[in-house]
Amino acid sequence: MAVSDIVLTAEGRKKLVDELEWREGDFAKEIVERIKTARDFGDLSENSEYDDAKEEQAKNAARIAEIQAILANAQDAEDVDHVLSVSIGCTVDLVDADGVAMTVTLVGTTETNSLEHKISNESPVGRAIIGHGQGETVEVVTPSGKSRVYTITKISR
Repeated sequence: MAVSDIVLTAEGRKKLVDELEWREGDFAKEIVERIKTARDFGDLSENSEYDDAKEEQAKNAARIAEIQAILANAQDAEDVDHVLSVSIGCTVDLVDADGVAMTVTLVGTTETNSLEHKISNESPVGRAIIGHGQGETVEVVTPSGKSRVYTITKISR
């Protein structure tokens, strides 16, 4: 997925901004201190603490660059809003053919969290419901090939 294809809710954007501040601030300082401490151990050629700290520093820099790219290029969910249909940022009530109800919030791929019922717009259910309106029935084909039918009973933002 290209960075420009990422859509963020306001909550998702805030989490990334908070993580970026932490990585550029406290976490970066902690890594620098670990490097200084490891240098004091002597010979750097066989210093695993130094190597680990430098590796952590490189991973942190890579994640910082990734977050900056996402924040610079991602679309806000509110900007891709569809008035009467399911879009990213919507909370959707679904009922399956057996009458079992579930509520999901449709988010971009970087914000998914199954424990909070936040599903990706690229998941089977997410792909199936996006663009559909209240009262519509959608068919979802799971990765295992099993088919499920859901009716959209409510859409809210």
